[in-house]
Amino acid sequence: MKKTELSAPSGDPAAVAAYVASLAGELAQLARVSGLPTLAYLLEMAKLEARNTAAAGQEDPAKAERETPA
Repeated sequence: MKKTELSAPSGDPAAVAAYVASLAGELAQLARVSGLPTLAYLLEMAKLEARNTAAAGQEDPAKAERETPA
């Protein structure tokens, strides 16, 4: 089995989360077409969580502070 090198982003949590979302989506599709529905479902959940994390990390921190109830 050939080992593939990944060029994952580092340092920026939002970028890493977006990258994880992309990979999880591809793995979910692979699992689905291979007849692994439970694994596909779990990978989809991981993709959604990573996507939400990435989106939250890209928000304007000042805006988030203004919207936080005191």
